[in-house]
Amino acid sequence: MLLDVVARDGLVLLGCGKMGTALLTGWLAAGVPATSVWVIEPHPTDWLKATGVHLNQGMPPAPAVALLAVKPQMMGAALPALQALGNGTTLFISIAAGTSIATFEAALGARTPIVRTMPNTPAMVGRGITGICANSHAGADGLALAHQLMLAVGQVVELDGEHQIDAVTGVSGSGPAYVFHLIEAMAAAGEAEGLSPDIAMKLARATVCGAGELAYQSSEPASQLRINVTSPGGTTAAALAVLMDPDTGFPPLLKRAVKVAADRGRELGK
Repeated sequence: MLLDVVARDGLVLLGCGKMGTALLTGWLAAGVPATSVWVIEPHPTDWLKATGVHLNQGMPPAPAVALLAVKPQMMGAALPALQALGNGTTLFISIAAGTSIATFEAALGARTPIVRTMPNTPAMVGRGITGICANSHAGADGLALAHQLMLAVGQVVELDGEHQIDAVTGVSGSGPAYVFHLIEAMAAAGEAEGLSPDIAMKLARATVCGAGELAYQSSEPASQLRINVTSPGGTTAAALAVLMDPDTGFPPLLKRAVKVAADRGRELGK
């Protein structure tokens, strides 16, 4: 088992906010012993204090993994504490948007094994999806270990390279916010048609959650699921004529939204 090396040599988690908590919950459930985890977190929750992990007690001499779960703007201040582990056997895994592998290599040493990941917030309910890529020093083994660790919070896709990570940020990293806004917009549209705010929101929320679950469980592609709901000449077809308009509908709107998110990710990485 890949996680056996973590149990044996230890794992350092730098930052235990929402995403760090989701990951730690998944690892503990997968059988990683709490005594094999060292967490550095200045504002620990009561839950974290009760897990039995080593909390703010330094770190083992050569942990298998150091996972960086601090916000990108705090990364510069956080890295010096881990510099002693650079250029060694410790695999560094980052979940921070906008911090490149080259930045980590400059801070930790050029021979440091590094995996960069882009998870998303549904990880908090075990339904995330994470894109991962690695430098040459991490190799297939490092990528496999990172894959295994990120499976604790959902699905994992291995990218062709770091050049794809900003696109992942634009689609799935930022994507949950697009879906939440869809719920808001659907509820507002329901209100405009005469529903009470409470009922409009209930309908919109349940519809998006239910459709998402149907897409998750179904083997059919999204296009077929859409067709299944659409009677020719019916109400859904009338709405889709607006939403699928090639100039003003969802496709061009989302293409622009994903592009600006990806572009912003590239800017942050400079």
